[in-house]
Amino acid sequence: MPMNKPTPEPANVTAVDYEALARNIARLVEEGGKAVAAYMKPREEGKIKPELADGIADAVKSIGQVAEYWLSDPQRTLALQASLGRAYLDLWAGAVKRLAGEEAPPTATPDPRDKRFADPEWSQNQFFDFLKQAYLLTAQWGEKLVKDAEVDEHTRKKAEFYVRQIANAVSPSNFIFTNPELLRETLSSNADNLVRGMHMLSEDIAAGQGHLRIRQSDPSLFEVGKNLAVTPGKVVFQNDLMQLIQYEATTPEVLKVPLLIVPPWINKFYILDLTPEKSFIKWCVDSGLTVFVVSWVNPDARQAEKSFEQYMREGVLTAMDAVRDATGEDEMHTIGYCVGGTLLSITLAYLAAKKQSRAKSATLFAAQVDFTFAGDLKVFVDEDQIKHLEEHMKEQGYLEASRMANAFNMLRSNDLVWPYIVNNYLRGKKPYPFDILYWNSDATRMPAANHSFYLRNCYLNNRLTKGEMEIAGVTLDLRKVKVPIYNLATREDHIAPAKSVLNGSQFFGGPVKYVLAGSGHIAGVINPPSKPKYQYWTGDKPEGADVEAWLKTATEHPGSWWPDWLDWLKQLDGETVPARKIGGGKLKAIEDAPGSYVKVQSWI
Repeated sequence: MPMNKPTPEPANVTAVDYEALARNIARLVEEGGKAVAAYMKPREEGKIKPELADGIADAVKSIGQVAEYWLSDPQRTLALQASLGRAYLDLWAGAVKRLAGEEAPPTATPDPRDKRFADPEWSQNQFFDFLKQAYLLTAQWGEKLVKDAEVDEHTRKKAEFYVRQIANAVSPSNFIFTNPELLRETLSSNADNLVRGMHMLSEDIAAGQGHLRIRQSDPSLFEVGKNLAVTPGKVVFQNDLMQLIQYEATTPEVLKVPLLIVPPWINKFYILDLTPEKSFIKWCVDSGLTVFVVSWVNPDARQAEKSFEQYMREGVLTAMDAVRDATGEDEMHTIGYCVGGTLLSITLAYLAAKKQSRAKSATLFAAQVDFTFAGDLKVFVDEDQIKHLEEHMKEQGYLEASRMANAFNMLRSNDLVWPYIVNNYLRGKKPYPFDILYWNSDATRMPAANHSFYLRNCYLNNRLTKGEMEIAGVTLDLRKVKVPIYNLATREDHIAPAKSVLNGSQFFGGPVKYVLAGSGHIAGVINPPSKPKYQYWTGDKPEGADVEAWLKTATEHPGSWWPDWLDWLKQLDGETVPARKIGGGKLKAIEDAPGSYVKVQSWI
């Protein structure tokens, strides 16, 4: 009978210094008191009102409907219990075999991409291996419980989300005594890691003004205008909704048709102008384009009544006027990213209804116009949740940045929440400096009127592609938009799924080039030619919503899609003119890029 190797002892663990451990426990209690004080102070002052019950109520309601399906029929209840019981018995039998020295294949194995169980002891140590497999079996059972329940699709999506959040939260990797790596580190440091972590926790609660603001990067190493968003340019126009930035030309000649970029108002524009080697804006300037970018205001109560129509008029249309004044060109190439792409598409439909031609082309980055197959954010959108959100926004005129940031993070909590809780607050280590995650945490607020219109007309009722959306008394029809469109989707996008972007392509009235980039909502877009990490696909005219079917006849290209897009742009109009001066004599420089609007933070 083959014998297993003896269970290895935890590596690199020195003898516990009980005196040091006692000191650290005392320090831990002290730092814990600071964390509690930072949490309680704004609540005692009335600055934060309790709202946790609403989220819990929705979770209980959604999961309760799934449970009701299984428990309403005795046979289903028995089958439910039996399926989990069999899995546990298989796990126990395997554990007994291993204890007896026999080989036993695992009952459950993590996804190879799951980094939570990368430490060798999760497999080599029978105690931790048993915990890991028991957790995986239970999590898989919970997912199947929701998947197989006969409930409406929206309830299923919400239940899947909540069950996933619970499963991610109770993972043994998140606790000291059930995570071998954390246990080794705590013993070898005499709990000094926990003291450092508790100190960081109190700092992050204070920084979030009573909410936990998880640091995903080291904020001390980044500053907008210093080492992020440093492409030279000037703010040439501003109003109370946006600043318009024009960038300095770096080539002797530029394309005659200028470029206007409309970023999302739910994030800051400098995702397109990170460090110079990652900056899409700098690459465009160096490629001979006259680049203008809208930098949205970080709204507060003063913008509470700013409507979606005003974001179109005072934002996109006003920016188009300013570009015309600066360059003398009536038409321009346009780019819209995420909800900025939705806003741009609506603007183009409005212009088409008015029989006005302002855009030479439109490029959409991970943007949706049809929300039939919208991403995981639909979990948060139904009549009850929107009404509650509207009541909340009515009190102060906007939605706090933390609400949107937390929603996005929870959609990928195993990537954007729990690894940082473990690393920061249990291991006591500062996160690595990462520009994209710094930008991700630099969130913006949402003005009440605009956000309510967007949620109701796009996510909830999908009125744009139904031909039911009205702006300024005009009913919009995307089929009247005849300009060429470069429609970029990203393959792993959970916010604007590739399927949704593909499906939306068919609603435009002009030629649409659908391009699929590797990776997700951010990394798939920010993939510079100098350091490409992912590939992209081009293919036939987009039809339907079946991405896999489209991929079967598509061509895969290594590297960045940026040069492909530039070639597409030049094919539309390759005429060049001498490089332009900023403002063109009609617009005066107000301040240096990146401007002051983008520097307004939501946490202060």
